[in-house]
Amino acid sequence: MQTRSWFTFDRARMAAALALMMFVASPAAAQKKGGAIDTPAISCTGATQTSIDIQVCAGATTGAPAGFSLQWLTAEELAAGADGVPGTADDNQWFASADAQLCKASFSGNANLSRYNLAAGECVNVNVGEFLFDNGASTNCPEGLACGTEYVFRAFAHATSALVRSNFTPILTGCSTLPCDEGDEGGCTLTQGYWKSHGPVPTGNNEYTWPDDVKAAGLFLGATSYTPGQLLNILLTPASGNGLIALAHQLIAAKLNVAAGADPTDAAAAIASADTLIGGLIIPPIGAGYLAPAATSALTNELSRYNEGATGPGHCN
Repeated sequence: MQTRSWFTFDRARMAAALALMMFVASPAAAQKKGGAIDTPAISCTGATQTSIDIQVCAGATTGAPAGFSLQWLTAEELAAGADGVPGTADDNQWFASADAQLCKASFSGNANLSRYNLAAGECVNVNVGEFLFDNGASTNCPEGLACGTEYVFRAFAHATSALVRSNFTPILTGCSTLPCDEGDEGGCTLTQGYWKSHGPVPTGNNEYTWPDDVKAAGLFLGATSYTPGQLLNILLTPASGNGLIALAHQLIAAKLNVAAGADPTDAAAAIASADTLIGGLIIPPIGAGYLAPAATSALTNELSRYNEGATGPGHCN
């Protein structure tokens, strides 16, 4: 099974912080409120070699105005239990929310400009793996998923001032990333997460692996040339509701992939359209350019699919 090691971070500390947002309401709290939020419904709607798309739909009565949380494991991890040993008492039992082995993400509906304050029956799609971070989203597992792997998911809707949090959804099974054998080293693609962690300031034990011509001359995004250091700063900047930044993350990765030898055919039109859309805007934190997410989401998703191996030559193994 592929090891998720592109990012170095304190999983235990992040897990503890997220656990505070994922508490189970006490009976005393329930007595003070007027019932519970409807349990949402979740389904997997697509996948690449490094990510799975999850659709979350709020209940028909209460909605999910404060957002929701999502948790996931590999099917293998769930089968073996928290001790990792098959044939023991905790097999096929979900990990405790505070367990550092458990991946989780919070999507707050209370954040400014959040898209996660769901009305009754409203749905939203989130990409688990290469998160396109926006307002309200946080996770302890920001790295890509393992290729050719089945994952299991569950979710709950957050409490409001009047209602306690919902029950967990039933465990969602049957969601897998694409097989690992679609790309060959040297002519395949890598995600923006990889390029970020292998840039001018590598993280962990990684090396600076950007193509030599990009190391020397940087890249154009729109009409503006950016140095490698500036490109890395853009990759490190959360989108926070700015579609320009989310688009730039995937455009940088696509151009790095092409410069590294990946077949550009399936991305060429999207790359050209992204450069045209960006035009003379200067991307934060280098400048203060802004584009609405609605204006960039289609191109961002198309470039993301290329970088993650859903289109093009395939993701590197």
